[in-house]
Amino acid sequence: MAAESLSLYERLGGAAAVEAAVDVFYEKVVADPLLKHFFDGMDMQRQRQMQRAFLSVAFGGPNRYSGRGMREAHARPLKMGMGDREFDAVLGHLGATLQQLGVPAELIGAAAKVAESVRGDVLGR
Repeated sequence: MAAESLSLYERLGGAAAVEAAVDVFYEKVVADPLLKHFFDGMDMQRQRQMQRAFLSVAFGGPNRYSGRGMREAHARPLKMGMGDREFDAVLGHLGATLQQLGVPAELIGAAAKVAESVRGDVLGR
């Protein structure tokens, strides 16, 4: 099968790649002084599980996401002051994570485009 016909999920490496990326990503996010307070008191195992399911479907993989919509899921962080600066930091951590895992630049760009497409909903716009 030609690479162009594969989903981003498949080109990234499927479930194993998404799982690894989510784990590295949250290590970076919860260590970031700008972002870590948004995760205080959260069940991070559940958060990782939900993020894996969300990214799988967002990247064109199997739809096992049963979580809340973007606006509802981010209502608490919005009340805590999340804005473009924090969203940009999250995008930076996503890119750094994928780069650390050896993902080619073109796929990092495609993943960033997917993430950017939900900015308005995440930020309640």
